[in-house]
Amino acid sequence: MTETSTINPQAREREVIAVLLKHGWEYLHQMLTLGQSEKHYAPMPDILCAVLIDLGSVAVKFGQLLSTRSDLLPAPYIDALSHLQSNVPALDWNEIEPVLHQNLPRSLLEDFTDFNQVAVAAGSIAQVHRATLKDGQPVAVKIQRPGIEITVAEDMAVLKRIAVKLAGTEIGKRFNLVVLADEFAQSLHNELNFTQEASFTERLRENLAKGKWFNPKRITVPKVYRELGSAKILVLEWLDGVSILTAKLHGQNFKGDIEAERHDLTRQIFRAFLQQYAVDGFFHADPHPGNLFILQDGRVAILDCGMMGTLNPNLRESLVELLLAVFDFDAERCAQATIQLASPLDPSKPIDKRQIQTDYENLLKKFYGLSLVELDLDSALQDILQIARTNNLQLPSNIGLLAKSIANLEGTGRQFDNSVNISDEMKPLMSDIFRQQLLGNNPMQALLKTGLELKQLSLKAPRQVEFLLEQLSNETFRLNLHLQDLNDLRATLENIANRLTSGLIIGALIIGAAFISTEQSSSELLLLSNSLFAAASLLGLWLVFTSLKSKH
Repeated sequence: MTETSTINPQAREREVIAVLLKHGWEYLHQMLTLGQSEKHYAPMPDILCAVLIDLGSVAVKFGQLLSTRSDLLPAPYIDALSHLQSNVPALDWNEIEPVLHQNLPRSLLEDFTDFNQVAVAAGSIAQVHRATLKDGQPVAVKIQRPGIEITVAEDMAVLKRIAVKLAGTEIGKRFNLVVLADEFAQSLHNELNFTQEASFTERLRENLAKGKWFNPKRITVPKVYRELGSAKILVLEWLDGVSILTAKLHGQNFKGDIEAERHDLTRQIFRAFLQQYAVDGFFHADPHPGNLFILQDGRVAILDCGMMGTLNPNLRESLVELLLAVFDFDAERCAQATIQLASPLDPSKPIDKRQIQTDYENLLKKFYGLSLVELDLDSALQDILQIARTNNLQLPSNIGLLAKSIANLEGTGRQFDNSVNISDEMKPLMSDIFRQQLLGNNPMQALLKTGLELKQLSLKAPRQVEFLLEQLSNETFRLNLHLQDLNDLRATLENIANRLTSGLIIGALIIGAAFISTEQSSSELLLLSNSLFAAASLLGLWLVFTSLKSKH
């Protein structure tokens, strides 16, 4: 899109219409000009990409952001949009230097001894120059392009106008285009704030420094010189290296065995990202080859933290539950977990759980006989997203971002070393993943939380059961449920109440035994603790046996 501030939204909209006419996208052209269209179709992925390229660098950035929404778009669109490149030439020094002087906290001469006036990289939002600090440390300085804020604001205004015009159409309702336009506007606004990227970089660097599943000495993230930067200037440690796909390995740590070094580097990268997905809940969303560098000292550097994803504990837990249901070939649990995770695309249309279950049954047939090692995790996630889309469900946008990250990671990994599989690396970590889901980072805190919840349940349950039984004794309530066989229902509820009471007793015995065992100072207390554990175990076995026997 045009990099000047002279274009108003109306003129820009006319320019958009001209581009649509050029590429023959009649539906959107007619909707923007006439407010209606007889032809309702989406463009082919290559046509959509061509439209975005013709509209300019900010539109390409919009397409790149759209490529993260595999929760909304089918795989062919995601793949095409993921390969969009801005192809923006770097600005001359006399154009970029004023931005540098206006936004540095101090004068250039106070902090830098040398500043290369030729950019080493350029994008639609910023370009990067190499410089040297007073202490001799080489750094990369990311400088925002002048006027880009105005350009983004203008183009986002046009996007929102288009979204409002399409809001009442089938496509507008299906994708909730007004909300989607607001989300993308906010994402682009965040990318213009380098202070946020600095925080993301520092957080990822801190997380990976505490690696448990990989060697943290083999993975690095550039250091941020926050005191030298601003919202439009980002100063990072300069890391000497090349893209992972063009690096020449020497096998220096493996007695000259280059393939062994390649295999180890791939495993380290996969495990570093698995930690981000499953443990940290904060992950790099764009691990393409240009953002994964192999340094001269053999380490792998993860670059460009402008696009990051987050997964809160509840979302991670639900995702693990869904994947376990897939591994167990349990279509019913898959359908239930998907409905719990998702929200309706169109609230006016009902959700057909039976159809979702049928779709999962057809999907799971593909996985019969496959081990976790043989499972293509990216393909499985894409299939799950497709099932949600075709059943009027929208999964959280961060799941789409996660799918993009895994797809890029697996694609890069296959090009670098196709003998390593991300699912293969996940297998030995499953016990840690389950422990993380069950207990979190603080098992004692989780135990105390569970104890408090059991206490609250034990206080509320008797009164609730009593109230329910009183209602069952009510004549009116009996009449309303007569056709459903009240006696069977009463027996079932009494059975549930008995099992609930038994469960509370077992929980109380376990918690009591746990507290006694932590405070024990004599053999008598040890005997009491063991007795409580034994009683809880016997009661638990009895409860499981009776539950299985009743087939409920």
